[in-house]
Amino acid sequence: MKIFSGPLSMFGAKAQIALLEKGIDATLVMVPYSTEAGYQPKHPDVLRINPKGQVPVLIDGDVEIYDSTQIFEYLEDQYPLPALWPREPGMRAAARRLELASDEVFFANVIKLMRSANSTPELRKAARANIAAYYRLMDDRLTGEQFISGSEFGYADIAFYMAQLFAAFLGAPMADDTPRLVEWQSRVTDRASVAAVAGAMARFIALNGMVVPNFLHELSKSPRSKSAAIQPEQASNKLEN
Repeated sequence: MKIFSGPLSMFGAKAQIALLEKGIDATLVMVPYSTEAGYQPKHPDVLRINPKGQVPVLIDGDVEIYDSTQIFEYLEDQYPLPALWPREPGMRAAARRLELASDEVFFANVIKLMRSANSTPELRKAARANIAAYYRLMDDRLTGEQFISGSEFGYADIAFYMAQLFAAFLGAPMADDTPRLVEWQSRVTDRASVAAVAGAMARFIALNGMVVPNFLHELSKSPRSKSAAIQPEQASNKLEN
């Protein structure tokens, strides 16, 4: 199995964490990325498999798929244990909705924090307010629970963790009014799978002179994990995590 990701790919990181949680041996291919050129040149396998030319892309024998949520579904079908979706149908449906909302609702506001031609100070201010409101919503959801979708860690946690990481990276971190969510953030950061992937991202951020979110400071200083099931492919034209 191969997983194509990028050093600053939120969606690629989602797939990497899922593979580690399931203990699946896979080769990690980090596509070329620089702060000057972005994701250029595009990796030929990524271009061939994903019409958008974006990571993550997963190759497992004859199976070639893209999109982090579709990769989640494939992994759950092919490698059902440990389960990362709740077993009860209603809870599973709720977890899928939360995973989708992290990507499509919450992260839509994070995108507006990026300084681009499609963003303005007014849009960024509104986005920060929406992000803060979403944090409070998730804090309420964690009342009496350890994780976003219940008592067990799963895909909904992976999706929201990576989305909030990018929100913090772009200047919209959690505040003191969401104590349960802050505890959840710490709890998830301490997982071996998350520490391996988020740690690599934090080190990349630091090495490129960007501001590391506060909750990732220690990971940015830690050595690269040797225990991960995913191993980086050795190739001169690809970046390792």
